[in-house]
Amino acid sequence: MDSELAGWPKPAERLRQALAQNEFELYCQPILAFGGSERYPMAEVLVRMREEERALLPPGEFLPVFEHYAMMPQLDRWVVTRVIERLARGSRVPRFTINVSGQTLQDAQFVIHVGTQTRKAGVAPASLLFEIDESDVLTRLEAAVRFANAIKAVGCGLLIDGFGRRAVSFTPLKALRVDYVKVDGGIVRKLLTSEVARTKMNAMVRVAEALGIGLVAECVEEQDILLRLKALNVSHAQGFGVYQPHPLDSIAAPAAT
Repeated sequence: MDSELAGWPKPAERLRQALAQNEFELYCQPILAFGGSERYPMAEVLVRMREEERALLPPGEFLPVFEHYAMMPQLDRWVVTRVIERLARGSRVPRFTINVSGQTLQDAQFVIHVGTQTRKAGVAPASLLFEIDESDVLTRLEAAVRFANAIKAVGCGLLIDGFGRRAVSFTPLKALRVDYVKVDGGIVRKLLTSEVARTKMNAMVRVAEALGIGLVAECVEEQDILLRLKALNVSHAQGFGVYQPHPLDSIAAPAAT
């Protein structure tokens, strides 16, 4: 558990307190669409934790502790609830992508929570798109398929994150009936210098088009890479070279009239 929070007295109790007292801040990073009517049709939700002495802690400081104490489902439910509340109040961003942990994939109550909260708030489930990391798909395929079937039945979307980090396999895409695939940044960053990276990206574009899946290139930091992605017919791009993360409300809150 490589985190400064591991030095807290009773860290699990500290995390439960943080959840109960809403000691987290939501940020989001808009995702660019190269075509279509919406320039930024969705945004990825990012979570930060407030600590009095250090202001906002990045995920690497507190997520390992949540994982160690098997508390990721509680944090994921907290994030979902807050995003639904934002959507219910109105949002300039029509759709949000929310990361779910490997622990949450195996929590049957999570999907029930999503369905209950969207119904209570009158929010369209399709405005939520859940991100599963490729490593969790490969190591927990049975749980991932169950989660995918359940969350799709509620009406939400599904995305595989970090795709291609390992050997590229398209088998899970059909099994999970994903809506989007997010190409690993290790491939995206090498597009201008590596023939292997370009070959992988071309293969992904062809398969995504054949399956009707959206393709998101993550970690886009250079305009030259953005231009190359557009030329390759990649449908979406995300990264600091596209749009930097900002507090959720500053991006999503409707403009005052």
